[in-house]
Amino acid sequence: MANFTSHIAGTFCWPELCTHNWQQGKKFYCELFGWGSDDQPIGPDTYYTMLQKEGLDIAAMYQMENDRIELEVPSHWLNYIAVDDVEAKVLKAQKLGAELLHGPHTVGDAGKMALLVEPEGAVFALWQGMLHPGSRKLKEPNTMCWNELASRNSANSQAFYCQLFDWQVEAVDMEGMAYIFYKQGNEKVAGMLEMNEQWSEIPPHWMTYFAVENCDEIAAQAQALGAVICVPPTDFKDVGRFSVLTDPQGADFSIIELMAK
Repeated sequence: MANFTSHIAGTFCWPELCTHNWQQGKKFYCELFGWGSDDQPIGPDTYYTMLQKEGLDIAAMYQMENDRIELEVPSHWLNYIAVDDVEAKVLKAQKLGAELLHGPHTVGDAGKMALLVEPEGAVFALWQGMLHPGSRKLKEPNTMCWNELASRNSANSQAFYCQLFDWQVEAVDMEGMAYIFYKQGNEKVAGMLEMNEQWSEIPPHWMTYFAVENCDEIAAQAQALGAVICVPPTDFKDVGRFSVLTDPQGADFSIIELMAK
C-alpha cells in the first residue's frame, strides 16, 4: 500500500494519544496493533513516542502532565487535520467561533501545530507539515482509517467545518440513523452523527478509527489486555464491522473491519 510523504489540506493526517500512563499505554497499543515505538526525549524522563508500522510513523503518544491528571482530564486521542497555513486557518477558525487552546507554534523542523475547540465543544488540532508530514500510512490494517464527529448540534457543526475547510456534505440514512459525510470533491474525509439522550454526559468529540483485519478478534484481544468494550462488534451494512473500546488508561477509540470493495 502507498506510503504518504504529504497530506492534502483539509484531510486528517495524524492521531496522537495523551495518556495517564505512558508506559502502560505504549505496551497496550504495541501489543494490540503490533506497532513499533521510537521514544524521543522532550524533557526530563519525558518522551514523545512515535508509534510505527513497518518502521514508519503512523501515530504518537505522550504522558499527560500531572497537573492535568489532577484536574481529572481523561486520557484521549487527538485528531490532527492537515493545513497549508496554520496561522491563517487559526484566525479563520476563531472568526467562526472556535477557541484557541494552544499555539500556533513550531515543533522544531517537523511542522507547525495549533489546538482548538470548536463552537460545539469538540477538540481538534491543525498540522502544517514541514519535515514531518504526519502519518506515513493510513487506511490500511492497524493504522488510522476514519475520523468521526459526535455533535450535539450537527447543523452548527456542519456550518463551522464546511466554512473552515471548504468541505461539502452528503447526508445518508445509515440503518435508521442520520449520518453526514464530509467530503472534498468526491473524496469522503470524515463523518458526523448527532448525539441524543442516550449519549448521557459524554461531551462532543472526534472519534479515531483504526482499521483491523478481524474486528471480533481485536476486540477480544483488547479486552484481554485490559480494555473495556463500550460497543461490541457490530455490523454496518455495506461498511463493515466496528467496535468502540476504552483503553486501560481511559482513552476511547474505535476499530473497524472494512468490507472489501
